[in-house]
Amino acid sequence: MIDDLLELGKLVSLGLALMLPLANPLTSMTLLLSLGQHIPYKERERQIRQAACYVVGIMLVTYYAGAWIMATFGISIPGLRIAGGLIVASIGFSMLFPSSTATDEREADVAADVAVHRQVPNIAFVPLALPGTAGPGTIAMIISAASTVGGETAGHYPAWTIAVTPIIVFVLLGLLFWVCLRSAGRIVALIGNTGVEAISRVMGFLLVCMAVQFVINGVLEIVSQHGAGS
Repeated sequence: MIDDLLELGKLVSLGLALMLPLANPLTSMTLLLSLGQHIPYKERERQIRQAACYVVGIMLVTYYAGAWIMATFGISIPGLRIAGGLIVASIGFSMLFPSSTATDEREADVAADVAVHRQVPNIAFVPLALPGTAGPGTIAMIISAASTVGGETAGHYPAWTIAVTPIIVFVLLGLLFWVCLRSAGRIVALIGNTGVEAISRVMGFLLVCMAVQFVINGVLEIVSQHGAGS
């Protein structure tokens, strides 16, 4: 039993090492700093919990049914990358070129506080969970890993450890995501609104760069597939 637990620990560590660079909860934390600074504290905390649940849910659904869903709708990995890139680019441009100034936003926020029923944007699913953390790269990696499970790994590890590992890895990633987003409030208090706006512009530029790279990777995959098929 101890040996099985050690094997489980190895698999979980390997899964986290593979997923963390792609998931990168710090990206979502920066998005929260940029887009959630005017959301009331309690509502922001609720959305953070929602986003963490969404991240775990998206990863679990992707692992167990991602390949089937993509095959059903005729979606390819390159198509997923390009679509994800367009979504990320839209978010990045909105952060680079906000429609209103910070002063206008603060005045609008004060005026909205007077209203009893204030509409607050929900950013839990998009963009915090998707594509912030569970983006196209993460989804592609999960689908690829799910398709290889049961091959070479089946002979080296007990069956129950292989079955349990994805759940543990995704829950740990969701927990890390929640911790990172909870820490965003302290960063806001430390750097102030001016710092948040500066981070928002820089992150917007980086998101546009990431989006362009997603699209480039998708196009290159399409070209390579057609080249190999011809």
